[in-house]
Amino acid sequence: MAWRLGASDVSGFRFLLSLAIMYGLMAMLAYSVVHMKFIKPLGIDAPLDRFSEARAVEHVRILTKEIDGRQEGRPGLREAAHYIKGQLEMTKERAGSHIRVDVEETIVNGSFNMMFLGYSITLAYRNHTNIVTRMSSADSLDTDPSLLLNGHFDSPLGSPGAGDCGSCVASMLEVARLTVDSGWVPPRPIVFLFNGAEELFMLGSHGFMKTHKWHDTVGAFINVEASGTGGLDLVCQSGPGSWPSHVYAQSAVYPMAHSAAQDVFPVIPGDTDYRIFSQDYGNIPGLDIIFLLDGYFYHTSYDTMERLLPGSIQARGENLFSLIKAFTNSSKLQNTHDRESFATTSNEYTDERAIFFDYLTWFMIFYSKRVAVVLHSIPVAIFLSVPFILCFLYSGLRSWFAIFCDFTRGMMFHFAGIILAIIFPILFSILRLLFSGRAMSWFAHPYLAFMMFVPCSLVGLLTPTIVWSCFPLSQDVSGPKSREALSNEARFWGAFGFYAILTLAYLVAGLSGGFLTFFVSASMLAAWPSFCFSVKYFRCHSLRSTVFYLIPLIPCLTYCVYFGGFLAQFLIEKMGMMGAVPPPYGYFLPDIIVAAIIGVVMGWCVGPVIPICGHWLARSSIFQLLLHLTVLALALSSQFFPYSTDAPKRVVFQHTFLTADGNQVVDSSYDFSVVDSNSLAFVFKYAPEVADELHVSSAFSFEAATLSRRETWMALFPVSFLFSRSLKFPTLSDGILKQYKCFPHLSVYKQHIISSKGSRRVHLELSLGSLEEVWVAVLNITGPLSSWSFADNVLPAPETLDGGPPSHICRLSGASHENWTFWLEASSSEDLRVEVAVLDQKLVGGAKKLKSLFPDWVDVTAYSSFISSYVF
Repeated sequence: MAWRLGASDVSGFRFLLSLAIMYGLMAMLAYSVVHMKFIKPLGIDAPLDRFSEARAVEHVRILTKEIDGRQEGRPGLREAAHYIKGQLEMTKERAGSHIRVDVEETIVNGSFNMMFLGYSITLAYRNHTNIVTRMSSADSLDTDPSLLLNGHFDSPLGSPGAGDCGSCVASMLEVARLTVDSGWVPPRPIVFLFNGAEELFMLGSHGFMKTHKWHDTVGAFINVEASGTGGLDLVCQSGPGSWPSHVYAQSAVYPMAHSAAQDVFPVIPGDTDYRIFSQDYGNIPGLDIIFLLDGYFYHTSYDTMERLLPGSIQARGENLFSLIKAFTNSSKLQNTHDRESFATTSNEYTDERAIFFDYLTWFMIFYSKRVAVVLHSIPVAIFLSVPFILCFLYSGLRSWFAIFCDFTRGMMFHFAGIILAIIFPILFSILRLLFSGRAMSWFAHPYLAFMMFVPCSLVGLLTPTIVWSCFPLSQDVSGPKSREALSNEARFWGAFGFYAILTLAYLVAGLSGGFLTFFVSASMLAAWPSFCFSVKYFRCHSLRSTVFYLIPLIPCLTYCVYFGGFLAQFLIEKMGMMGAVPPPYGYFLPDIIVAAIIGVVMGWCVGPVIPICGHWLARSSIFQLLLHLTVLALALSSQFFPYSTDAPKRVVFQHTFLTADGNQVVDSSYDFSVVDSNSLAFVFKYAPEVADELHVSSAFSFEAATLSRRETWMALFPVSFLFSRSLKFPTLSDGILKQYKCFPHLSVYKQHIISSKGSRRVHLELSLGSLEEVWVAVLNITGPLSSWSFADNVLPAPETLDGGPPSHICRLSGASHENWTFWLEASSSEDLRVEVAVLDQKLVGGAKKLKSLFPDWVDVTAYSSFISSYVF
């Protein structure tokens, strides 16, 4: 049946096309900014007084290509430390007499308790290497307050670590070289910490803070990290206090920061060295600056030098050098003693969470929490005052109560539109999954998510506009203003009130993301007079009046597209590693989350336009078009494969050995797991070679399969809690007996000591056997444990695995020819049970072949795990 379009429908389609072109241009600008298209990287022959991305990338090349693996337990980590130290020594040799450069290699050991991913663990470590250099003026004192620049040179399991964090190390080496070659003399010392054990839960930074002679001199720090291979080098955390973010706002060459990141960061499964310096062991003011784009490759074998986004390291380096100058010139840079002495004194920037955000990396807006209390309250005050002002202007011809009722109704309708803009995409995402066998079809093709969910989200936004006319206004329409004018007024001020109240809600909740809704409400306030002025010369619903309303909104809408587009892209990328929730809900969850966030982004980007422009779009013909586009996009999306080499699926492959007596293998199996909603059944379906090798038939079902128990994955605790429905496949163990003479083994090396109170102390020795590339050993201890020799004899909170008894968990790491020795104290004569899981990065036998059978769109993190159990 053909559509019959009237003149108003044609006008509506023209306006829709104009909006699409406007938002398309905004999206192109945002894409260019987010992908660093506006930054020209400097070459290898750039002047020595400039930061050069090419020189930094050469360091990345050596760290990722010439050095084979920088994981703890592998020789490459030691080679990387040697290379970094050599580069710093070369920089020291070039330094003139006006600058002092000290280079140290330090070995750190220690033990402490921490919470990670919501789980309580103890970390004990030894023989981890940090490379530390200090640059200062020739006459500086050892006690002078210093700035710490931190980055880690170790890599996660199975990853070359070009982005995470070879790019960080390379940037720091180039900044260190630039500090010397530029001729600039730091007014305060700069300490460069290249720490070698961040991926093992921030052990290198802990060792520095607990043992290094310079840790008490640190007055501020900058932690550089990577959760991707480039793009925005975002300030994700700042504090304590707002001084660090204020310094950043004043000095960053390419500012990339918004305080809302501090609201979101705690939700992301992970952590950085920032917590060690600013929260757990230092209370030092600092910045956490992280590459966030292309998180597809984070902690995968695809994190290679070729994936680095051009321009990203150049922007990071120029920002770092400018920040270093600003921090070292600041009078607020104080060492630990002075900072603690003056902690209670008043300071202009001591409020906990300032408000700050960059505008397309062009400039930075910063204001303190105290200013935000006043500034973010103004829109609400205006919203409440306008009914009285209008009543006064018309000398009582209009009732303030009737005006306020209409404004309130406008606010409720706008709120309903925002909610529907979220609900409609969620419903369509669920509907698609009910008829499709592929979740996350948008994962490798992010534009699909926008094609699927933007049209139906727009339908949700516009739906209240259609039903608006069904409800009479509270005001008398026979007054000085027409019904059209009163409706526009009510819808506009209602939408303004919604964003104003949301801004205040952010403030009351102690969150820092209210700047976005404040920007929206402030921009709407500027657009309203422009619209009212145009109405005097053009009709209320004329296209020209609408254009006059849109023009003042363009800067705000552009920022919303930039901010919202980046947030959606970041979230889409992270859905591949956020963890697998058990079915049936887990199958729908990622699509629901992405659909909801796109609905929220539509509320930011299009919501301010709807009150005045909605009547152009709220037509049945346009609704039909949008719904047809949604159905078409949903149908097409099912034809797209969710993964590719540019967006790999993550699979964890553990070759598990249950051992006894240090030289016997009791059982052997292949264990597999995934960290997103497409289960292992999906992998077997599209990787038939793997399925054939494991003897998995086409009729595979989880009901008939053998599931791995949670304790099987003890070597990865607590990351293993991101796994769901892991599978176990029995296999032979012949290859391992040829590879190793002996396996990890726990034994008593000293007689038990029984106290007069009835407690007993068991002295144990852990041998790692002849394993070659041990990454970590994990102890899971159950029974009446009352104390131990780790973490200053303080036990962490107990954890419960799969409904078992409470247990205490300790991770041991660090290479040494000596065995681990420690003691456990039991409060009674009951047995202590100790389960040991040791992760070795070597694969043996058929495991190597099995890993090679996975297709290119799968990234496999593979290793061997040796599990044994003891009773004392």
